[in-house]
Amino acid sequence: MAEPRPPGPQGDGLDSLAAGAAPGPAPGPGPGLVPRERPEQAEDRQREDAESDWSADSWSDYGSRDKPGTTLGRTVPDGNVLFPDIFHTDHLLFYERFSAYQDYILADCKASEVKQFIAEYLEKVLEPSGWQAIWRTNVFDVLVGVVNVNFPALKAVVQLSEPFLCESQDSSFTLECMQELLELKDHQILLQELFVVYDESGEFDQTALAIEHVRFFYRCIWRTWDEEEEDEFDYFVRCVEPRLRLHYDILEHRVPSGLVADYQNLLSQCEELYEKFLNVRNSISSNDSDSEAENVSMVEGLKLYDQVEHIKQRLKLIENPLLRYVFGYQKYGSLQAKGLRSTGAKVIHVVPWNMKANLLQLLTRDKLCPESCGALEIQFHRDPLAAVNACYEGDRVIICPGHYFVDGMFSIADSIELEGYGLPDDVVIEKQGKGDNFFDCTGANVKISNLKLVQHDAVEGILNVHHGKTILENCVLQCETTGITVRTSAELLMRNSDLYGAKGAGVEIYPGSACTLLHNGIHHCKEGILVKNFLDEVYEAPRITMINNMIHNNEGYGVVLVRPAMPSEMKDASAQETKGCTQPTQAGEETACAEGCRQEQPGCVTDELELYNRAETSEQTENNSEIANVLGATSAKKRQIHRKRLSELGFTEADDNLMSQEMFVSVDGNQFKWNGKGSFGIFFF
Repeated sequence: MAEPRPPGPQGDGLDSLAAGAAPGPAPGPGPGLVPRERPEQAEDRQREDAESDWSADSWSDYGSRDKPGTTLGRTVPDGNVLFPDIFHTDHLLFYERFSAYQDYILADCKASEVKQFIAEYLEKVLEPSGWQAIWRTNVFDVLVGVVNVNFPALKAVVQLSEPFLCESQDSSFTLECMQELLELKDHQILLQELFVVYDESGEFDQTALAIEHVRFFYRCIWRTWDEEEEDEFDYFVRCVEPRLRLHYDILEHRVPSGLVADYQNLLSQCEELYEKFLNVRNSISSNDSDSEAENVSMVEGLKLYDQVEHIKQRLKLIENPLLRYVFGYQKYGSLQAKGLRSTGAKVIHVVPWNMKANLLQLLTRDKLCPESCGALEIQFHRDPLAAVNACYEGDRVIICPGHYFVDGMFSIADSIELEGYGLPDDVVIEKQGKGDNFFDCTGANVKISNLKLVQHDAVEGILNVHHGKTILENCVLQCETTGITVRTSAELLMRNSDLYGAKGAGVEIYPGSACTLLHNGIHHCKEGILVKNFLDEVYEAPRITMINNMIHNNEGYGVVLVRPAMPSEMKDASAQETKGCTQPTQAGEETACAEGCRQEQPGCVTDELELYNRAETSEQTENNSEIANVLGATSAKKRQIHRKRLSELGFTEADDNLMSQEMFVSVDGNQFKWNGKGSFGIFFF
């Protein structure tokens, strides 16, 4: 069993262990080695001490060199050629790679120092000769022996092993051909192209692990444009950590598949544009003439540079684990509404397709006998997903009591009603299998009522309202990630429902949306309700109504607003923090006063309860007022920013409709109890 891992918000490798992968040894050295220091720090130490710190003894725990036998696993190479087994090193967990890069390889190096730091690391852990490896490329695999290592170039000096073993897509790679290829390369090949042959003695464990770290770094972390990153930043913090977390989040299905596809596409685009930019820049630098063609090249180069920078910012947004979810993944639904049937008829879909006679009788009496009984068409379905997929505009789905397990996503693009026949706890729809979404709504008018929705192994929330209006009434939502997401231009009315268990926010409200919450319970989530930034000029303020909701037992705030910090607000940050710190003291004094009054009249239980109830009511009223005031003030701030920008563009008089962007806020009668950080908070970025 692997040693205990420090907790982290993403990518801790738990899924790898759950899948049965054997945890590898810690990639970093054992307790005998002190984590690396920067060169300027090491100069202050005596050379003798430095050499002893990096001696073979201090590295003895790394790769278990002095232990009997290897601690690494082995794997059989794919293919028809009988290659020897190789070390199994590609299963390392997040914390193992994180520790190796942070403590022993990169430390706090700058982008321009990365190759130097890796070379220094390899000099101390890599066996310079005497080991075999499989040289792998896209077209062939060949067995080679390592006779030396060129550390500054991160290359190994190799020769073909005997007997000659090679596997390729065609038969053109003969012994003579491979020898000629190696001579052209001066017998030097990149270390990350080598897979160390398994050796049970344990002598080459650290060599195999070191090469794995280099290979993973250049395949998954390093970008060709990283060398031009500003050197005042720590490369590990700025680039390595977020990219490493993203890699493991993707492996463990924590990132929506659409966002993963977007990220891969952006990477490909950026690499292609950056290569074009380098070619243009090199052509300009090699030409000293001040010709018209060079001027055209400079303009083209500037355009390419701007495009590359724009894509790099988008990549960083996805790589950052906080911004990735704060700003969200703007998923544009590709759902197409079916519209009305060609006959114009509307159908009632009933689930399931077989039921007892008494249930059918009750269902017919309560739901299937409207005034126009003669024109009614009824279809029966095995499960709720099949019923929803068969719906057209205006249809209705009635789900009878039962526990339904669904492996798929409900995509509702038409205006339909989805209703449980009974209490929510009697009509349960539980999602099986991993997937991005559970319910996606884009219909103009969608209504979901009297259901309990249970979500497992999800990436996105339990209900996403992308477009149109969705009404959620008398439902129970047992979440796992985010709860309900109300996207820009969408509308949600949630009434008499209960939502709990979200590891993100219970309800996320995007700019330009409308969200009405009436008589709901939102509890045991990371945050209760999250209102996303709407100060950007391209967004409209959301319309929010919160009446008589019970928001309690959330880990963070009951309601949190995400918004950027304005320059004028940065000056008052310390004063606001001081003010925020004094509020509990004042509340404590009031409580102390109240307790003093109660001590003077110990026999007056009625007065004591009345005083407590008044204090609690007053506190809840203040919480509601604070939320409404802050949201309203933020909306007014947006209006000021918009007016200023219009003035800068020369518009002295603005259209009233254009300027009426203030948020409509109605917050009243809500109760906030036992939330970890308080009733309301603001997250500045």
